Amino acid sequence: MAKSPTPSTTMTGAEIRQTFLEFYAARGHAIKPSASLVPEDPTVLLTIAGMLPFKPIFLGQRPADVDRATTSQKCIRTNDIENVGRTARHHTFFEMLGNFSFGDYFKEQAIAWAWELSTEVFKLPADRLIVSVFREDDDAFAIWRDQIGIPAYRIQRMDEADNFWTSGPTGPCGPCSEIYYDFHPELGDDKIDLEDDSRFIEFYNLVFMQYNRDAEGNLTPLQNQNIDTGLGLERMAQILQQVPNNYETDLIFPIIEATAGLASLDYGKSDEKTKVSLKVIGDHVRAVVHMIADGITASNVGRGYILRRLIRRVVRHGRLIGIEGAFISKVAESAIQLAEKPFPNTRQRETVIKAELDREESRFLETLERGEKLLADILKRESGSKTQQISGTDAFVLYDTYGFPLELTQEIAEEQGLTVDAAGFETAMEEQRQRSKDAHETIDLTVQGSLDSLAEHIHSTEFLGYKDTTSASKVEALLVGGKSVDRIEAGQEGQVVLNQTPFYAESGGQVGDRGYLSGDDLLIRVHDVKKDGDFFVHFGRVERGALAVGDQVTAQIDRACRRRAQANHTATHLLQAALKKLVDPDISQAGSLVAFDRLRFDFNCPRALTADEVQQVEEQVNSWIAEGHQGEITVMALEEAKAKGAIAMFGEKYSAEVRVIDFPGVSMELCGGTHVSNTAEIGLFKIISEAGVASGTRRIEAVAGPAVLEYLNVRDAVVRDLSDRFKAKPEELSDRVTTLQTDLKTAQKELEALKSEMAVLKSDQLLDSAEAVGSLKVIVAELEGVSAEALKTAAERLLQKLGAGAVVLGSVPEPEKVSLVAAFSPEVIEQKLQAGKFIGGIAKLTGGGGGGRPNLAQAGGRDASKLPEALASAKAQLLETLV
Repeated sequence: MAKSPTPSTTMTGAEIRQTFLEFYAARGHAIKPSASLVPEDPTVLLTIAGMLPFKPIFLGQRPADVDRATTSQKCIRTNDIENVGRTARHHTFFEMLGNFSFGDYFKEQAIAWAWELSTEVFKLPADRLIVSVFREDDDAFAIWRDQIGIPAYRIQRMDEADNFWTSGPTGPCGPCSEIYYDFHPELGDDKIDLEDDSRFIEFYNLVFMQYNRDAEGNLTPLQNQNIDTGLGLERMAQILQQVPNNYETDLIFPIIEATAGLASLDYGKSDEKTKVSLKVIGDHVRAVVHMIADGITASNVGRGYILRRLIRRVVRHGRLIGIEGAFISKVAESAIQLAEKPFPNTRQRETVIKAELDREESRFLETLERGEKLLADILKRESGSKTQQISGTDAFVLYDTYGFPLELTQEIAEEQGLTVDAAGFETAMEEQRQRSKDAHETIDLTVQGSLDSLAEHIHSTEFLGYKDTTSASKVEALLVGGKSVDRIEAGQEGQVVLNQTPFYAESGGQVGDRGYLSGDDLLIRVHDVKKDGDFFVHFGRVERGALAVGDQVTAQIDRACRRRAQANHTATHLLQAALKKLVDPDISQAGSLVAFDRLRFDFNCPRALTADEVQQVEEQVNSWIAEGHQGEITVMALEEAKAKGAIAMFGEKYSAEVRVIDFPGVSMELCGGTHVSNTAEIGLFKIISEAGVASGTRRIEAVAGPAVLEYLNVRDAVVRDLSDRFKAKPEELSDRVTTLQTDLKTAQKELEALKSEMAVLKSDQLLDSAEAVGSLKVIVAELEGVSAEALKTAAERLLQKLGAGAVVLGSVPEPEKVSLVAAFSPEVIEQKLQAGKFIGGIAKLTGGGGGGRPNLAQAGGRDASKLPEALASAKAQLLETLV
């Protein structure tokens, strides 16, 4: 039978999306909005799959509000980023159309509907479709063959790597069946190879969710059999619009055309290298627009690092096609226009998106040109070396000084046939990574993996802590080192899951409660509580006795710690209200920490606060505290709360019913934390610091309640000590310090003048060591302990006395710091030697760099042990070059 040449229908990307959702809505599926790209699941940084928002339902941790659902979920994956723009189908951002069954229908119905949608609605010719099944899934094979009518030779059995789906290292999983479209049916059915991307494209994946995988890789059957499917919107658009790749569909190509216009290019007439850059830009701009719209800001850690990396790849590929200067926000407008109907937050957040792109792009452009020159020098140097590898140190300098992500350096190096010492880079990064780790919230994934496996067999935890500080509770589960155990004893650290608890679990920025679990001859000191799905995990140490699963205990929180947390949490709400009132009504929360001894509030603001603004904000919060505003806590529908003006944290996922914390006339926020009943209970509020933590993000650190007195006591002790040392009253300390600073600056200037005089005296002794090269004279020497400025003065004086010649001096003014200077006369410059370029190359030998004018230049380095070698190299080069 002759093969059908092409699909018999053509649809836009928007029509494909709407058709899919309406098809399943007509079959009893509730249309759900796309979840944020910032997932609730701690095992992944970004939403990587359409099913991820439903993972707690698949695990039995949260009941489903419907039996069937359908979505168009935005997703981000960067594991194949090197393939973006080079293949027909790889993307960082993509939309996954999905239909889901939560314990309702299973394989037979899922397969039948997928086939109906593909052949009768999208009108794909049946003889162009091939399916795959997991090698051991005989049920799926039989349904495709016997009920759908696909010949057995067009049903491919595949291994686990291809047809066993997982959402991550842990979580729901199961066998899957995929539908492929054949672009070249004329090649026949004799040698079907689904790995041949030029012929086949997988566009629909049906996952039969049967198991849960824990942290050790063990599979346990799920209580309910579920269905999770994914149809790639971009892939179906490629098929129906009959274009050679996903990039040339109406979902992405308008972004590519906008970019080509800025570069005065015609995509169709461009060479392959230019097309790759245009496709990378089209893909990445789409991704970063959605990431920023969902509240992600560029940084050097986590998902913020992914955003920064994508933006900087866009900048680089823009330069490769001839775009100079900032351009991303212009191209972003095309991406926003394409996205604003299905994802309205892209237009609503347009100002934020473009401002973040402009800031990040301008920051990178400031250092990009110098970084590119340095990288070009490194590539040239290493291309002739034995290792053919860029050192970790060089890669780190590119990252730390010039903003080149490691992956960008690796990508550029690979284009030149070189590698990068990633291990050396990681060693150089360790100090920064440790700082980031200290400030980053972490979750014990081994504990989560064990809880995933127990989820179907234990009761979720009921939280009683809004009203009670003590409860009689039953032990549902015990874990030690992330593994489930039946019993823990004195001296052991463990995690306890209770059926009900007064302990607040860490969430919404507020730390978990502290306290005790007690019983007959039992005492467990609880030092932290975290929430995993609907389970409250109490982290503690058994001080006395033993505890077993099923035991009854008394759970008692530390009331003093709770009162401190309540004061800090309510103060955080008042702080946000004051910032909106006095600084900018558009300020929004970007993160927070509510601890027992302090609070931290991150907020979106493009500038630093002035000292006056900080003081006004502090005074406003204390005024509200003194006025004694009574709090009102109510539970209401989300839409009702928003209509009343309650502030919701951007990107946070809320349930249909929400808890509203209202101090009428002052602050109203959606919040699940614990709070004071009256602002007067806070006592006092004091701002400790205000600083920037990322581009467009500011941070205020403060204390409230009893912590203010502790903070003031420490400050008072410091002031008393300084008063004793300076023999001055507290109010006189500022003037006394100013006087000392003035005296110190005067003394430093005098010392510097003496050092310069000493350097000149030392340098005069070098005149006798000058070496003649033709009519020129050369002096290369080290002056011990001389500052950079004094070294420059000495070099200029020596050159003046030499007349025609070159002077290169080096010094180690302090440990691990090298200073270098070169002074060349016009006769040397005429021989094509310039001081700036010359001394810059010499400085690299000491792990540094620098430059300046042709006649006079300074440079520096980090490795003092290399100074003799560097000076020897300078002397050899001068003697060899000059005539």
